Amino acid sequence: MYQPNPFHWVPADGQRHASTDPKPAKGYPTGFVVGTLCGHQLAAENTSRSWLWPTCGTCNDKADGLANTPTPTAASAG
Repeated sequence: MYQPNPFHWVPADGQRHASTDPKPAKGYPTGFVVGTLCGHQLAAENTSRSWLWPTCGTCNDKADGLANTPTPTAASAG
């Protein structure tokens, strides 16, 4: 499965958080506990409405940093 970034978004605790935990093919099911980039262990809430929640600022900042990290092939090509 193609994964452009080393993290996934997961709604939990009233916000959309980012996690580097392995993600099941159909996403994190409701109640599945994930470690988030903001340092919490939270139960996912995989509902249509939860994807409209605001984004956790700390997760967003850390995800942005991870997204700008060169991939191993790009780093070794230089």
